Amino acid sequence: MEIVAARTFNTLYIFLDIIWLLAYTAILIYNKRYLAIIMGVFGGLLYFAVDYGIFYLALNTRIIIGADPFGFLLWLSMSYGFTNFAWIWLLLDKDGKAVEWSTLTIAGWLSVALLSQNFGSSFAIVSIQRGTASYHGIMALILLAGYGYLILKNLKSTSSEKVNILRLLAIGIGVQFSWEFILLISNIRPAGVLPLIVNSLIETNLGMPYLYLIHQAVTKRVKWL
Repeated sequence: MEIVAARTFNTLYIFLDIIWLLAYTAILIYNKRYLAIIMGVFGGLLYFAVDYGIFYLALNTRIIIGADPFGFLLWLSMSYGFTNFAWIWLLLDKDGKAVEWSTLTIAGWLSVALLSQNFGSSFAIVSIQRGTASYHGIMALILLAGYGYLILKNLKSTSSEKVNILRLLAIGIGVQFSWEFILLISNIRPAGVLPLIVNSLIETNLGMPYLYLIHQAVTKRVKWL
């Protein structure tokens, strides 16, 4: 099944988003959330390797009109890669401030989208899209492997040792849904709920079991960050 994830926006969106990313990073530094920053950078680079290396170069499923592919995809990957991974890491920390971190992230995304729509009419337009038929099945398999491992682990564990799988699902689905929904209501994403539903279930959520295991391993060993 081919699901086309498309966006059309003006370049003011890019400038505002870069400002937002710098402000978001400054807030993390001020609050000494260094591991979240490190994981955010890792997430951005990972997204770039997938989006530019696989989707654009290898599979030719990524189409970009109005921008240089390399520079544009580097920004796009760092934008959502950084915020997604940093936000997820903060939620996995369970520091009692999930509402604050979530509101900050969503409000930033929403403000950038709506401000660019209001004030960006004189800026150049960029259109992008990618088809998903060639890789959503593989992504679903990665999701099954990760959650399957946690399920098998839980089946052999006592209740106090069990991983809260529902919480991981809520984070994995909720993070992707948040920015997909903002893209939809700000008219950056074309009208239609199928990309919103399918992408929210699969695209960020597939990494949640692995991020959880990385978080568990890192936070046990690294206390000074």
